[in-house]
Amino acid sequence: MEIRVVAFDHPDAAKLTAEVQQEYVRRYGTEDETPVDVAEFAPPRGLFLVGYLDGVPVASGGWRAHGESGNVELKRMYVVESARGRGFARGMLAELERAARAAGGRGVVLETGTEQPEAIALYRSSGYREIPAFGYYGDQPESRYYGKDLVRD
Repeated sequence: MEIRVVAFDHPDAAKLTAEVQQEYVRRYGTEDETPVDVAEFAPPRGLFLVGYLDGVPVASGGWRAHGESGNVELKRMYVVESARGRGFARGMLAELERAARAAGGRGVVLETGTEQPEAIALYRSSGYREIPAFGYYGDQPESRYYGKDLVRD
């Protein structure tokens, strides 16, 4: 998989973001309503990546600054169904962490949910630990929150 930096509103990023939103609808009954601004994913306070296989966009993920803590928040991690099980999510996660660390990020935080057991398994196996709830879905019982220290890990 070739990973490229793209704008959050790039056509390939928009396509994958629309697909992940439909995945949320299938799993939770609604799209992710967390407020997101295109500018949040622009360097130096953010980044969005798309992974390509033979020129076709198959994976995405981004990070944006999370307050003034020095942490970044992961958003829109996704792999198309036909490309799952090949390690692309793990590769995307590693590249997002590398880029965040290079940009001065001290840690990564994220929110996922109980209907995404494969995401929870990925994060746990990648060194993420449970953290207190935050953000738009902070009061939702099906939400799960994880974080990882980029300075030590």
